[in-house]
Amino acid sequence: MRLQDKVIIVTGSGGGIGEGIAKRLASEGAKLIVNDIQSAAGEKVVAAIRSAGGQAVFVAADVTRNTEVQALVQAAVTHFGRLDVMVNNAGWTHRNRPALEVSEEEFDRCFAVNMKSIYLSTIHATPVFRQFGGGSFINIASTAGVRPRPGLSWYNGSKGAVITTSKSLAAELGPDNIRVNCINPVFNPDTGLSAEFAGGPLDEARRSKFLSTIPLGRFSTALDVANAALYLASDEAAFISGVCIEVDGARCV
Repeated sequence: MRLQDKVIIVTGSGGGIGEGIAKRLASEGAKLIVNDIQSAAGEKVVAAIRSAGGQAVFVAADVTRNTEVQALVQAAVTHFGRLDVMVNNAGWTHRNRPALEVSEEEFDRCFAVNMKSIYLSTIHATPVFRQFGGGSFINIASTAGVRPRPGLSWYNGSKGAVITTSKSLAAELGPDNIRVNCINPVFNPDTGLSAEFAGGPLDEARRSKFLSTIPLGRFSTALDVANAALYLASDEAAFISGVCIEVDGARCV
């Protein structure tokens, strides 16, 4: 068991990539705090983890709200006695459209979910990590943050901010034995946001357009991202900080 008894929070883990990460980490012995704003979805993931022999509890929290993130971090300590890893997976995007057509409300939500959540988790998890001698942040960014495409400008910017901030935090928090890393997944057609990324229903034409940019010839899966998170959460990555792992099949454009 590569994560035996490590206590891990995975935000936005009621479905999609977050669900895949939570289940994979639990399968390696981690004690999971499954988080989502959708209680039914989160409880379903917890039930699946438990039925497979793992340990997990569900904590509802909106990652854009200060007091709720504070309570989420505290829940890990209350339920399992400590916190070792914080996986900031929750994300959101505006629909693929020209930058000038994205509303202020959509812009604000994009940066709140994708970036403010990183700020809040850092503010509240860092003191807990320090208390227990160190910890690890794993921030799910995106290939959009390093190789942006038109139509997702504000989303691209939010993920670029996650990447830059993660590198900065890695340098700042390193003396406290706190590691900060990113994972940059490529487009996954099976997430709840796929139609927003594509700018409409994910028909065969849109699928083919995205797939043509991935040399390995397939889309990323939740398990692909989860395996990268497993490595970064494990002691095998004890000297890895300030990096972004591209889970993108060598995406070329």
